[in-house]
Amino acid sequence: MTFNKNKTDKALLLPALWAGFVGGNLSSFVKWGTEVPLPPRTPDRASPPAEMLRDLGVDVDHLTYVYSGHIVPGGVLMVHHLFSIFFALLYCVLWLRFPRIAMGQGVVFGLVVTLVFHGTVLPAGHWAPALWNLPRAEIFSETIGHMLWAWVIELMRRELMPSAFADVRRDTKREPVAPVSDKQAA
Repeated sequence: MTFNKNKTDKALLLPALWAGFVGGNLSSFVKWGTEVPLPPRTPDRASPPAEMLRDLGVDVDHLTYVYSGHIVPGGVLMVHHLFSIFFALLYCVLWLRFPRIAMGQGVVFGLVVTLVFHGTVLPAGHWAPALWNLPRAEIFSETIGHMLWAWVIELMRRELMPSAFADVRRDTKREPVAPVSDKQAA
């Protein structure tokens, strides 16, 4: 990938990877946080990550831990967390080549991920019902959660990727603008 003759690919990629790593970690907690006031599933259904792990032969009951007196599903949280980091890394790296991925401050990306996973991947793996068979509460919870999740990734991308990279795009050829003095402006 060549974006700018004056900047190496590595110089562009490292900040993108750092922003994706930090954004993925933080946004993971944001996504989990939305599930407390808006539980995505009915109590009788297992979470899709638990179903995935079971299909891989992993006993999710052995991946729990106790924190502050609460039983925490560690394996499920690990899958959610790795999912978040992976897609945040992907988002930040793709932004270097396709800056439109940040449409709606990243929220559009979150909606696409929601549709792809909850509409295609999870039903295809038999880890969740088809999108049209999901309860409205689950659709609402997952949609809001993914929108906030993606927005946090975008905020971290903007904060942690140097602003000099904002115009580093294959299709962007801007000439430097000289500062205008007060006398010239008058």
